[in-house]
Amino acid sequence: MFGLERMRALRAVATHGSVAAAAESLHVTPSGVSQQLAKLEREAGQRLLEPRGRGVRLTKAGQVLAGHAERILAQVAEAKADLELLREDVIGPLRIGAIPTTVHALLPPALATLAAQHPRLAVTLHEGEAEQTMPRVLAGDLDVAVLESWNDRPTVIPPSTTRIALFSDVADLALPAGHRLAHRKAVDLSEVDDVPWIGWSAGSGCYEWLVQVLRKQRLEPRISCAVGGYPTQLALVAGNVGAALVPRLARDRLPDGVRILTTRPALTRTIYAICRAGEEGSGAVRACLEALRGASARFEGAGRPTG
Repeated sequence: MFGLERMRALRAVATHGSVAAAAESLHVTPSGVSQQLAKLEREAGQRLLEPRGRGVRLTKAGQVLAGHAERILAQVAEAKADLELLREDVIGPLRIGAIPTTVHALLPPALATLAAQHPRLAVTLHEGEAEQTMPRVLAGDLDVAVLESWNDRPTVIPPSTTRIALFSDVADLALPAGHRLAHRKAVDLSEVDDVPWIGWSAGSGCYEWLVQVLRKQRLEPRISCAVGGYPTQLALVAGNVGAALVPRLARDRLPDGVRILTTRPALTRTIYAICRAGEEGSGAVRACLEALRGASARFEGAGRPTG
């Protein structure tokens, strides 16, 4: 009763207002549509159509049944899509770019999930800042990039990409243990005016972010060391070389001689995954985004506790 083809014919007539137009939209003959509608009327036991000028219109019974047809056909389409997803093999290459802190903390569990769930996927991982990985996504050289966007210096993400927010993270102040403020739990950043700063490699987005943060607090951005890698920065802080702003995601074990303080204002960033627009539903990219979301659950909120 109420076969799908007959329901599809009724919906087409309801949408287009005539049998001829409905037939054209369905790529069948008008007589074929008329036959389907005649069968549907016999199944329903009521008239569904009545003449209106050169076309037809739905009776009240036809309107009711057309509403059901719309919902039924939508559910059938959804069921087919779900079955296609089950059949879809996630295979082939998957190229990921990621900022260093996420390579260290986020990507290992995400890649482990991909390896376990999709063993036919060939994953390659490339470390790099947003200014390096985002152009490669746009060019098609990377499928997914994991990047950061600081509240103080948002990363401009092109509209031709889809972005997925994974979690937020906070940067804290790392001071030498002997510094005059090291006994505090929190500090106004503007108070830290008597030490040089340790930042990321010169020319990077992280370096520019540090300069901008310090200038907003009316501090001279006196950066004595520009090095890649937060463990190296923390080692330099422990050696009494200067102060650093270090994301919680980047901290595993603090070296002796370093104290961590929260800052006023708080320095927050959002970690995003991006891909080319329209590709977020494709097999390998979809699997990657799901794995990244799953691995991100442990970092949701504001990164790791301070200390």
